[in-house]
Formats: sequence, C-alpha cells, structure tokens
Amino acid sequence: MRIKTLMAGALLLASTMVVAEDTKDIIIKQLQKIDQRIPVVSVKEAQLAGMYEVELGSGEVIFSDAKGEYFLLGQLYQLSDEKGFVNLSEAKMNTQRAAQLQAIPSAEKVVFKAKDVEKASVYIFTDVDCPYCRKLHNEVPKLQAMGVSVEYLAFPRQGPNTATFKKMTNIWCAEDKVDAMTRSKQGKSLKNLECENPVLAQYEVGQKVGVTGTPAIITKDGQLIPGYMPAERLAAMLGIKP
Repeated sequence: MRIKTLMAGALLLASTMVVAEDTKDIIIKQLQKIDQRIPVVSVKEAQLAGMYEVELGSGEVIFSDAKGEYFLLGQLYQLSDEKGFVNLSEAKMNTQRAAQLQAIPSAEKVVFKAKDVEKASVYIFTDVDCPYCRKLHNEVPKLQAMGVSVEYLAFPRQGPNTATFKKMTNIWCAEDKVDAMTRSKQGKSLKNLECENPVLAQYEVGQKVGVTGTPAIITKDGQLIPGYMPAERLAAMLGIKP
C-alpha cells in the first residue's frame, strides 16, 4: 500500500512539473508573438491565484494568466491586516536590486566606511557634477559618525563619452579613490588617468535597477530612495537612532 502511495505522489509531482513547464512555454511563446527578442528570465506561480509572475531581462516583472492571453503590467498589491497595502511588485524589484548590487566586488566601489561600529550601509549611485550629489556628499561625514557606510557607484547621467564620465574614470583610476571622490565633488581637477575601470558597467547596472537620476540611494535590502536626503532622516529610515 505504501509503495502505491509513493508512486502516486511521484506521478502527481511529475505531472505538476510538466504542467508548470508547459505553462512557462506557452507564456513565452505568447510574448514572442509581440517581439521575438523579449528576454524572459523566469516564469513562476504568482501569489495571486491563477496568475504567473514573469521576470523579464530588463528587470521588469509582469503577470500573466496560464494561457498567456491576459497580462498585468503595473504594480500588484496585497492587502495585509498588519501593513495595509503591500506592494508585491516593488518587493520583487527590491530583491533583484539587492542581488545585482551585492554581486559588485567591494574593490570596484568607492567606500566611505562608518566610524567605529558599522550599523548600516547604503549604495549611492552618484554623478560628481550633480549639485544634489555634492550636497549629499557633504552629509557623508555625519552618516559615518552615526555608523553608516556609504558605498559609491558611478552613474554619470549623460552617459559615456562625456566630460563627467571622464571625471568619474579619473576617480576610479586614482590610487586614493576616497580622496579623489571628495576632491572631484568639491570641483577640483584630478589628474587624467586611464585604466580598466567599472564606470560604464556600473552606469549600465544603475539603468537596470531603476536609477533615472542622481543621487540614487539604495539600501542593502534593495529599496530605492531617489534624490537627496539629509543624513539624520536617512539614518532614521535605516533604523538608526541618534
């Protein structure tokens, strides 16, 4: 009797996997009717019954029915008794952001470490010629004193082959990147340098994770905070009390 039960369970699992695989193929084929180049990273059951979560290569997440006839493009919310409306789409994007940024080696960032014990750290996509980036940089010593490390990533807003892109290349090629970052944000000229650097790669990552302007602050769990924020307010958002 037990053998029959195990076999039945195995057959049920196998059939479920086949159905899931068939659904994935159906949804991908439907999307490719629109454009063969649409890159689909994954298709899996969504928290909304009867719907499937489709992650695209661009980082976007859309939702589809099992036949690929109906698609939901936008934000999906879940009503929670404790938290109210919870943005499931944003939560997914946060997870994607965190994974992509954690994959960047520490050596490729310009890091202003927290003083004494580190209580939190944030990524900041920055442009050295952006006025609000410079204003935020003036707040970095306060953040460090409160136990917050700042990990800078390059995001020259006008893209490659621009004066700002060259300035940021000079920072990442400098022997002392921390000093070079501060001097450049103070409007001081740096020595022109050439080296293998991650400026372009970081700019492209920024675009993938939803950065459209600078400064763009991203927490370790992937939450995107666009624009300037005073040190005290940012520390409070990170759960750090003065």
